Amino acid sequence: MARERRVRVRRVYDPPEGTDGSRVLVDRLWPRGLSKEKAALDEWCKDAAPSPELRKWYGHDPERFEEFSRRYRAELDDAAHADAVAHLRQLAARGPLTLLTATGQWEISAAAVLLDALRG
Repeated sequence: MARERRVRVRRVYDPPEGTDGSRVLVDRLWPRGLSKEKAALDEWCKDAAPSPELRKWYGHDPERFEEFSRRYRAELDDAAHADAVAHLRQLAARGPLTLLTATGQWEISAAAVLLDALRG
């Protein structure tokens, strides 16, 4: 199976699917109103999330997404994020990996940038 199909993004609020494989929350903050049981996570990899400063600066403003993506990709290369990204790559090499996020517009989220980085 191609790597593109092995790694995907879904909302953590959506029910698990049999094709999810490893379900990893990649947000720094726990999703509001969601129990750990309902989330059905295998892991919470908050070290892969953007820094609090970058997350606050971005604020999910679509006009800032391009610059956010550039800054977040730079963060993914630093030591604080490198181990988390390497771990996610190992999970993807073993089987399907679903990156979970609470954001409603995941296409312009950190999870989308992380997905691109893992596929690239």
